[in-house]
Amino acid sequence: MRPVVDGWAPALGGLATALLPVLQQRGGAWVAMREPGDDAPLRQGLPEDAPRVQIRRLPLDDHEFDAYYHGMSNRVLWPLVHYFVESVEPDRSYWEAYRSVNRRFAAAAVDCAVDDESPIFWVHDYQLMLAPELIRGARPDARIGHFWHVPWPAPEIFRIVPSAQSMLRGMLAADLIGFHTEGYAENFREGARDLLGARIVPKDDGEGFDVEWEGRRVRVEARPIGIDVGEFETLGADPYVAREALVTREEAGDVERLIVGIDRLDYTKGLPLRLEAFERFLETYPEWHRRVTLFQVCTPSRTGIPAYDHLRRVVDEIVGRINGRFAEGHWVPVRYRYRAFAQEELAVLYRAADVALVTPLRDGMNLVALEYAAVQEGAGALILSELTGAADYLDGAILVNPYDTDALVQTIRVALDMPLAERRARMARMKASIAVLDVHLWAEGFLSSLTGVEAGGAAISR
Repeated sequence: MRPVVDGWAPALGGLATALLPVLQQRGGAWVAMREPGDDAPLRQGLPEDAPRVQIRRLPLDDHEFDAYYHGMSNRVLWPLVHYFVESVEPDRSYWEAYRSVNRRFAAAAVDCAVDDESPIFWVHDYQLMLAPELIRGARPDARIGHFWHVPWPAPEIFRIVPSAQSMLRGMLAADLIGFHTEGYAENFREGARDLLGARIVPKDDGEGFDVEWEGRRVRVEARPIGIDVGEFETLGADPYVAREALVTREEAGDVERLIVGIDRLDYTKGLPLRLEAFERFLETYPEWHRRVTLFQVCTPSRTGIPAYDHLRRVVDEIVGRINGRFAEGHWVPVRYRYRAFAQEELAVLYRAADVALVTPLRDGMNLVALEYAAVQEGAGALILSELTGAADYLDGAILVNPYDTDALVQTIRVALDMPLAERRARMARMKASIAVLDVHLWAEGFLSSLTGVEAGGAAISR
């Protein structure tokens, strides 16, 4: 296999957890972004003693990073694909920086694969939509995959961005494009048809549809990503995690039921609506006062962008209002933490929780839901937004519309009152679901489909 090209620096966890072992087995490279102020080496071999993977970082200056990452990626594409149209801020300078940075990544990927006779490239996510076309222009013989980690919106939403056609053409230079759900894949196919005039054609096996564009057939498929199931199950069974989970419950007031919410501080996560639903729950069911606590973790995200700074103030105000209205003695209804948590700390919270409250307004998959099910010992309940990709796969979750406050209030009550036998049965079904979604199986399956078992390749990611 040849380069992994990625718009962020490989780190422990996340996509790197899945791809680095695959690359180390096959041999390859990972092209990553280096943010301004980061002193990570521009070139690095893994493992250091006998490198099988070469990491190459592309340094971005302050202007590039602001316009490409904060601008086009997070002020245009991120709100667009999550249906927050009112938050889209198109700007010509953003688009110019986006094209420039995509050219740099594509050139670096091609350079990493210069010695390959039949190179394979794997591109990831919305930060590098133009890269497949740029790579195809330089290496017509390449096999190119693209995985889209966020929702793909309906054509009438995607066409709002002025560069929609250019970005579609960029992605359609790939051979295989993967999405979390068939719904996202169908939206993409329809967008290619409506905005470019591409043809939607049946797959050769009759199972689903592909896209024909400029004389090529592009495979468009649902290939849902999961988590490192074994790692999270091991964390859940760790005696230290079990002990700390008990400590967490004691510190939360040793209540009968502990609800946990874990999110990045992002407007797509539905945090104000979730908190207001919990406030309504406390109003409606006073018998639960002093018996239930919501432990809400918000990880800082995209600080410095006005929409995110405003969201933090709103969340702070709601948490303060709830605790001011309902706190009694040592009981605090909402325990709120605004900081990053290590994976082990999150496992403690997952293990401690009777209920996980996962209610984004839109989410490509949502791995918190999968992590919770993997760590739980079998008695937790998961309240899950039906507007997440995970809702398509997690049999046993309690689905809810996050915009329906009354329904969310009643769903919280149902989860808190649910008999132990039903909670165990639901959790068993969820654990069976996440085993199939294991991230290592996902990575191997995508690459095997793209390259063939004996083929090598390259990966490009956000």
